[in-house]
Amino acid sequence: MAITTTDTGLLRLLQLSSVSLPVGGYAFSQGLEYAIEAGWVDSISSAEAWLELQMHDALARVDLPILLRSYQACSSQQGNRSEQVYYWNQMALACRETRELRLTDTAMGEALMRLLPSLGVSIPLSEHSKDTPEDVSFVTAFACVAHQWQVEQDAALLGYAWSWLENQVAAATKLIPLGQTQAQQLLGALQQYVPETIETAKALADDELGASLPALAISSMLHETQYTRLFRS
Repeated sequence: MAITTTDTGLLRLLQLSSVSLPVGGYAFSQGLEYAIEAGWVDSISSAEAWLELQMHDALARVDLPILLRSYQACSSQQGNRSEQVYYWNQMALACRETRELRLTDTAMGEALMRLLPSLGVSIPLSEHSKDTPEDVSFVTAFACVAHQWQVEQDAALLGYAWSWLENQVAAATKLIPLGQTQAQQLLGALQQYVPETIETAKALADDELGASLPALAISSMLHETQYTRLFRS
């Protein structure tokens, strides 16, 4: 996977995918907290298996292909760009299997949308005057900001995948718990799957988008009634 970008585009990508971006990704475990409580994930090896499966069967089949289409919609010269962005925003939200997973997406999306005016950024979705959705997916907002900041398409996919992975490993580090060295080992092990995840996402046709991970959905739903929690539900 060859990725080229300008120095400015790379710096903007680092800003957009940084854990210091105030969008609240650190507040959500995306089902991982209950999985650890239930004993499904209890070590660095089981954490790797849990996250690798999500990369292959969720990130590659929902978030990244929708991000790709949203990015392309932002640069489209045909039809109504805001209509196209709106469509893929709705698709992203429809693919969330639980209320918690949808909240993760929309809370981060809302936070990024609030930040955009101070960064001098507007996205086509905000021009959708009549049917603007109440909720904006973080996938949509990320894609449109990346396009406006002239981050190349493949680099945007890479940055989003890294941001997701870093947040999940940070959650695992707190919850299992893992030491800092183990956390870096886990990041290193999972990084090798990122190029394959991106290539899978790029190869999918529109009618192949979507994923179903029952254990993830169950852990996300049961997290709501978990007795003690570090992360939002």
